Amino acid sequence: MSYVHLHQTGELKKRADHLAARYACCDLCPHHCNVDRTRGERGNCGASDHMRIASVSRHFGEEAPISGNSGSGTIFFSHCPLHCIYCQNSDISQNAAGQIVPTKELAGHMLDLQASGVHNINLVTPTHYVPGILQSLVLAAEAGLCIPIVYNSSGWESLEILQQLDGIVDIYMPDCKYSDPVLAGQLSGATGYPELIGAVLREMVRQVGPLHCNTDGVAQSGTLVRHLILPGNLDNTAGVIDLLETHAPEATLSILSQYHPAHRALLRQDDLSRFVDREERLAVSERLERSPLSVIRQWH
Repeated sequence: MSYVHLHQTGELKKRADHLAARYACCDLCPHHCNVDRTRGERGNCGASDHMRIASVSRHFGEEAPISGNSGSGTIFFSHCPLHCIYCQNSDISQNAAGQIVPTKELAGHMLDLQASGVHNINLVTPTHYVPGILQSLVLAAEAGLCIPIVYNSSGWESLEILQQLDGIVDIYMPDCKYSDPVLAGQLSGATGYPELIGAVLREMVRQVGPLHCNTDGVAQSGTLVRHLILPGNLDNTAGVIDLLETHAPEATLSILSQYHPAHRALLRQDDLSRFVDREERLAVSERLERSPLSVIRQWH
């Protein structure tokens, strides 16, 4: 993996040290809160500069190119820069379930996952902890980590920070949540999401290209974009497909229909309080039939 070479040249540590300084005036995500997380100040994500992790596991529930036959080594980070009212992991993202884990311990988790036979290290919601993750990766690479790194994020990313990940991340697996800025603001507190996500996807594709799998069908590099269909919001999904066709046609789209009311959506009296129905899945399928995108359908 490229990060092994960057470690050998000293570039990986250089980038980790550079990014660690950003905690003191945090601009790791597009919110640009500019708080000093090293002194206990908390921004939009709610996190300090100490990594908090909810779980480390060998996971078989990801898309087939990610989980393969031996599983994906998932590391779920607590907190999140977005505040999606329908978040299906709100205990982790909003309520900060998990434990503080030092960089050396996280490196050990990565090595243990590799030893268990997983296909990759899958960093779930890593954006607000990128400096600590890179510091851990330095230690893990020194001790022999060499499997692909998956960057599994909400898509709410700073282009400047993404550029620092060039040559480190092997597989980008971002969400593409919204094409509608009003919806993005109402549901996730990120009105600027649709304006930003096209450039984010272009940068990811520039770095790692389209999804490339080995002879067993397991991803080694590339871009896999997820979109969760929101009930009653098919125009948003159609807009996301248009956006991908325009900005990241090389990427593989994983289209997800397993939305279920969760978190604050449980209290709503609108479409977000129900599941995606058959007619909505059919409408999305018909739109995808006209698309040149490579698509993985995850119907539930």
